[in-house]
Amino acid sequence: MVALNCRVCGCENTRVLLVDSEGREYHRCETCAATFLLPSGFLTAEAELAHYLTHLNDLDDQGYRAYLAKLANPLLARIQPNSKGLDFGCGPASALAAMLREAGHTMSIYDPFFADDPACLGEVYDFVTCTETAEHFHYPDIEFNRLRGLVRPGGLLAVMTIFQTDDALFENWRYRHDPTHVVFYREQTFRFLAAKLGMNCDIIAKDVVFLTSPR
Repeated sequence: MVALNCRVCGCENTRVLLVDSEGREYHRCETCAATFLLPSGFLTAEAELAHYLTHLNDLDDQGYRAYLAKLANPLLARIQPNSKGLDFGCGPASALAAMLREAGHTMSIYDPFFADDPACLGEVYDFVTCTETAEHFHYPDIEFNRLRGLVRPGGLLAVMTIFQTDDALFENWRYRHDPTHVVFYREQTFRFLAAKLGMNCDIIAKDVVFLTSPR
């Protein structure tokens, strides 16, 4: 099969990792270690939205807040009081934005399905959060460049997505079986992306990475 450009970093050094039982084809980038689904396996926008509407989004769900705290707590330890932030890919309701507002920060939200406000994308922020969103990106190269442009000098981009670690488990991995998950990252992927974007990379915890813009 002909190698395809990586949808994350653009490199041509890719190979087929898996063709699943439904014919969906996943490729691995040997440069940045990302794994991506070919567009032939993508849902339509209507089907994607219908799937998102099945998710429970309760701002007061303490279990979900505890999960988000894995990113929120180290973020709060790094940012200045009264910082300006954006939650990118917030879904129909953003518990993370609520948590950060409660901590005294100004929050905007953006989501192409539920909060499609282009004005949010014309500003720059002290920090941008992207939780359980990057795995949905159809064009991750474009999206990460856009996110980079939203972060002011000295600011940070905080990303949470489950890292792909074991190829032997990939075919039966629960995370892969969500039909809206089309790209999967490793620590190596984010280190490569950070260098490409001119940012510093800190793996804060399992599945949490902070990309910091130089001053």
